[in-house]
Amino acid sequence: MENDRYKRGWSKLEEVDGNAGEVVLESLKDIAPDLGKYIIEYGFGDIYSRDGTDLRQKEIAVVAALTAMGNAAPQLKVHINGSLNVGCSVDEIVEVIIQMSSYSGFPSSLNAVTVLKEVVKDRNITITPVKKDKSEDRFSTGSEELSKLKSDQVQILKDNLDDIAPDMVEYIVAYGYGDIYSRKSLDVKMRQIATIAALTAMGTAEPQLAFHIGAGLNVGLTKEEIIETIVLMNIYAGFPASLNGIAVAKKVFTDL
Repeated sequence: MENDRYKRGWSKLEEVDGNAGEVVLESLKDIAPDLGKYIIEYGFGDIYSRDGTDLRQKEIAVVAALTAMGNAAPQLKVHINGSLNVGCSVDEIVEVIIQMSSYSGFPSSLNAVTVLKEVVKDRNITITPVKKDKSEDRFSTGSEELSKLKSDQVQILKDNLDDIAPDMVEYIVAYGYGDIYSRKSLDVKMRQIATIAALTAMGTAEPQLAFHIGAGLNVGLTKEEIIETIVLMNIYAGFPASLNGIAVAKKVFTDL
């Protein structure tokens, strides 16, 4: 059975980035060969081989999480390559990285863009950067986008923030949704997978994770897709992060 797990894991890793897998195994064999074995058997044999989300969804989730965590540039490079290998476009990866500026800050997005530029150069990819048309009323555009996730969320933000930090409502809606979510290079389901993955991995934003789990359901993600995204994060952020994410999802599902 263990041998089957390794074979299954290696096969799945080859779909994502077999060359990177070989490099990692080679780098570990003289100091921690069992770690390489666990990466293949558990990370790819057990977790990546699960159904519920496809490889494009998994790689978008991982790029989002590693960008948000901000401390794993070598692994981010592997998974940006992996994203391209399984059919994601450069534009989609750019959108995920830009979106993370709302959740983990501009430094994390800037660092991830640097890694993406290395991958694009290594692969000799010619790209045409996507620039969003400016909206005359960013708050109205953002309100429309946010309302797609939850119809009364703008009013909830106002109720919670107007008496203490009213400008935060403007910034969240106009930037997070007017500038970012209204961009067209990544569909709304993928945006929610990216956000759920990042907030799970960060482990510091349970109320926001609960909102985006609910939003994911509202835009058409299934419960299985949400759970699989959270389970996937145990490879990158550890079991506590995934366990906490599952607890949040369980409450959201129960409250429906």
